[in-house]
Amino acid sequence: MNKIIEASHLSYAYPADEEGMAPHVALRDVSFSVNEGEFVAILGHNGSGKSTLAKLLCLVLEPDGGQLYIGGKNMTDENVSDEDVYAARRQVGMVFQNPDNQLVATIVEEDVAFGCENLGLPSEKIRKRVDSALATVGMTKYARHEAHRLSGGQKQRVAIAGAIAMRRKCIIFDESTAMLDPAGRKEVMETITKLNREEGVTVLHITHYMNEATMADRVIVMSDGCILMDGTPSEVFSRPEELWKANLDVPQTTELLWRMKKAGYDVRLDIFDPRLCAEEIARALDEKKD
Repeated sequence: MNKIIEASHLSYAYPADEEGMAPHVALRDVSFSVNEGEFVAILGHNGSGKSTLAKLLCLVLEPDGGQLYIGGKNMTDENVSDEDVYAARRQVGMVFQNPDNQLVATIVEEDVAFGCENLGLPSEKIRKRVDSALATVGMTKYARHEAHRLSGGQKQRVAIAGAIAMRRKCIIFDESTAMLDPAGRKEVMETITKLNREEGVTVLHITHYMNEATMADRVIVMSDGCILMDGTPSEVFSRPEELWKANLDVPQTTELLWRMKKAGYDVRLDIFDPRLCAEEIARALDEKKD
């Protein structure tokens, strides 16, 4: 399987500021890769380096050390061409936390078209891409609506449509559900999952919500600028004590099953669906009776 992202020993420190604050090391020796079509969740407490990593992957920041490959091209090679950098930026896009900070046009379809216009695409192609992108995120009927009148979840879906219209192979969601209510989070997560499963878009989802991370193929846990864990949701969340030590939460089902295990019940920890969790608890209780 082709790798869209390869990071090897990446490091980054924010420089000292004008007020005399010392440089802050945000990333230390970070290495991982992401396959095309993969859905990766990235977890970590505030200040763990998640957002800094996202900015490096989008080429907003340049690493102080290590190597970064996007689509097989070394972005940290001193001889990398401008064309390769522009091509990489077209492959990897980002959807940010606050939907109001991402919309640049007053009308929905005009906002989705904005990136394509900057690419210099002909109007007929832009029209097709905008219509297709809005259909993908379920916002076709809002094409002529005023963007500022949409709900938070709808605004995020418009932002996602803009990334889709530019034909991004990989989209990084930097806590894109953090400012939404439960209904909005559900809308956006359904859209993200559909993009990955049906459209083949590679997804990196930075989140504080553990139930969102359980939907991914893989979970990367960051702590103090380093990768602490990297595995499937089952592998990662089966180690709750390590996650708690890193000031992170675990899914409610995992915590409940862990407490039962501590109490002497023979239960699995890798169950995230509430119904299956209830069935596992019922099974364990019946076995204990016997």
